[in-house]
Amino acid sequence: MGVPDLLTLLHKLQEDHEGVIPFEQFMRQALYHPKFGYYTANIQGVGAGGDFSTSASLDSSLGGAIAAWIRDRASDLSWRQIPILEVGAGNGQLARTVLHHLGWKAPWITDYMILETSPLLREQQKSRLQWRGVRWVTSLDEAFERNDGRALIFSNELVDAFPCRIFEKGITGWSELGVRISAEGSLEETLVGSLQEDPWFTQFDHLPVGQRVERIDSFQDWMKDLNSLWKQGSMLTIDYGNTADLLYNRRPGGSMRAYFRHERFHGNQVYARFGKQDLTADVNFSDLMDWGGRLGWKNEPLVTQREFVNRWNSCKTKTSSFDRFSTPDDAGDSFLVLDQSKRSE
Repeated sequence: MGVPDLLTLLHKLQEDHEGVIPFEQFMRQALYHPKFGYYTANIQGVGAGGDFSTSASLDSSLGGAIAAWIRDRASDLSWRQIPILEVGAGNGQLARTVLHHLGWKAPWITDYMILETSPLLREQQKSRLQWRGVRWVTSLDEAFERNDGRALIFSNELVDAFPCRIFEKGITGWSELGVRISAEGSLEETLVGSLQEDPWFTQFDHLPVGQRVERIDSFQDWMKDLNSLWKQGSMLTIDYGNTADLLYNRRPGGSMRAYFRHERFHGNQVYARFGKQDLTADVNFSDLMDWGGRLGWKNEPLVTQREFVNRWNSCKTKTSSFDRFSTPDDAGDSFLVLDQSKRSE
């Protein structure tokens, strides 16, 4: 209810981790703690009137392209009834647009499911998607239970919301970033451990000493959970980021930042306003492709959102703001789209 309760939480978290809170755990609590978390208790919304905007809230052409992708993939699989799972649906605008472009038959030919962890966003979605044949599921198990492990899955700006680990390169190798509470009650960074034997770091050998990088291990765990239930279908992952060789170009401090009321903050401001601001890092798509490959998934060539929208949108579905996401070096090139598929064994 007040600062003392929050300090108690942080002190307990620090005690549980032997004096230093791994950044991943700090981020997890700041975003998802039931009482203090940003997504669970404090987010105001997505879009112009909310805390931040997504590409789906700025333009509807993405929804039209996803709808075309859904029809194509369902046809390839000879599915007459199409299970669709949107993970992390924001304010529901993208779902509304996808359903609109799927046409009036959508409630009869699809099982459109939304998996949303934020109670506040779930209520906004339900308000925006009334009478549209959408159902909300509480887990991956529930999503796949009645569809025999089949689904076409997509997400927009989901992966960047998963808690990540942060590492810093030193003279003798890599160390992990942690957080601890100072005697004055403020939060301060500290480096712990020595991780130079982890082969994952070899992709960053070209980076200088002092460089910070992020790894979203929590999303790899989510992919493993998905793989245990998902038998057939395709998945679109849409997010900002890049491949490992380009991700940290001229970014020595890494990509972690905070968003508060449409403003971006870096550095120590990441630790301000606990639970009141979004925390996010760019997605390393090299990791996603590698992790999917290890699970036996097929990776399609990685494309920009501009390329994806141009490929899948017909002239009839292009909107007045289409150029913002279809012109080279504009907003559409800031987001990448990864298409991965899994077939029944």
